[in-house]
Parts: sequence; C-alpha cells; structure tokens
Amino acid sequence: MRSALRITLASAIVAAALAPALASAQAKDGYLTDTAGGVVKAPGAGVCVRTSQWTPALAIAECDPDLVKKPAPPVAQKAAPQKAAPAPQKAAPKPKPPAPLNIEEKIELQGMEFNKAEMTAGNKEDLDKFLGVLGEGNKQRGPVQIGAVIVTGHTDRIGSMKYNMKLSEKRAITVKDYIVSKGIDQKLIFWEGKGPKQPIPVTKFCDNKMKRKQLIECLAPNRRVTVEVVGRAQNLAKPKAKPQAAKPQAAKPKP
Repeated sequence: MRSALRITLASAIVAAALAPALASAQAKDGYLTDTAGGVVKAPGAGVCVRTSQWTPALAIAECDPDLVKKPAPPVAQKAAPQKAAPAPQKAAPKPKPPAPLNIEEKIELQGMEFNKAEMTAGNKEDLDKFLGVLGEGNKQRGPVQIGAVIVTGHTDRIGSMKYNMKLSEKRAITVKDYIVSKGIDQKLIFWEGKGPKQPIPVTKFCDNKMKRKQLIECLAPNRRVTVEVVGRAQNLAKPKAKPQAAKPQAAKPKP
C-alpha cells in the first residue's frame, strides 16, 4: 500500500544546539525536551521544537512569548500639560522586508510490510517528493532551512507490546538513515518508536475476529513512520497594499 502524504503548516521553529540524532527524544507539555528536562532548540532557526500534541494553550514564554498572556501595563499618572514643541519632519519610512516564515510540514509513510522494518518503494517515492518540496522555493516562500526533523515509528496491534516497541524503533531508524542519505545532517534528526500506541482512527473497525490475513491487511495503515520537519523560509509574498480611504463627495447645491 502506498503511503498517504499529508503536509501541514504551523508556526513553530527551533533555535540553539540539538542533541545527538541517535538519542530518543522526549515530549512534554507540547515541546520536545532533552534528558535533563530542558526544551530542545535547533541551530539557526530561532524557536523551540514543538510536538504534534502542541496547542496554543501549552505555549510557554521561553518559546512562544507572543502566545502567553501578558500582565496589563500599570496606569501612568497624568503629567502637567506642557507646551508642545514643533514636531520634526519625519522622513518617509522605508518599506520593511516581510518577516521570515516559520514552517512545519509532516508526512505519514504508511503500509510497511507486516513484521518488517524496511521501507516500501512507495514510501521512498513519497518521502523523496516530500523532501524535494522542502528544498524548492515557490511564489510564497524560498527553500526551507531545516531546523529539526522528528521521525516516529509505529506498528499495528498484533503481537506483544515489547516486540512492537522494538519494531517501531527499527522502522524509525530505517527512515532516519534514508533521510541522512539524502544529505540532511543527522544531528538535526530525532527519532523514537511508539509501537501500537497511536493507531490510525479508521483501524478501530478492524475486528480481531477476522481471519489473520484479513486483519493484517486491515491494520496496514498503522504500520507506518511519521516524519515531521520544522524550519524557516524566506517570505516571498508581496505585501498587500492598504486600501485608501474614500474621499468625501461635495454636497450638491439646492435649487
């Protein structure tokens, strides 16, 4: 089964040094954290690494200060009125360049073979297209400067939890190595295995009373690896011109 491509944009970016790629990452309160409990940041991007569970309600001042509620400013006391000095003539402000775009894109590589960690031909083709889009600019943005890549392996529910956890980790490592082979620095990659803990919702209709072959086929979407990329890209969209206020019409003289 070919994997389904799903790409989403969000407002997360990472900035500062990352942990080694072969160490499993931990997720806490919507942000990726290291073994010491600190929020993981990536070099050159400028923001923290968010997880797929992140919501604006989980924002913290260290990573997303604009989303954290700020205290009301103190009321200033009125000063005695003074004669206003003549206002200096201001030079026309130069137009500011558009702010860089924070990018978050994701793909699900589904349909890996039962009891195996290898990528299918369809998985590789879809991942190649996904990585190619990141490196290509368009009318809206330039090429994405990758800050971090999060690779998560998954399995179906057949088999023991211990076995499936190891299998999901092998699948994550397989995809991680493939991404490295495409030229992405392995220091930017985090990987982990979730086993059968995060099944695709539609597979809840797969009945364990099915024949084994039918059940394996029904649960195929769960045998997958999720790849999430966060980074930054140049904003190429032209700023929208402000609408001009309509001029008042002169009143017509009465006859």
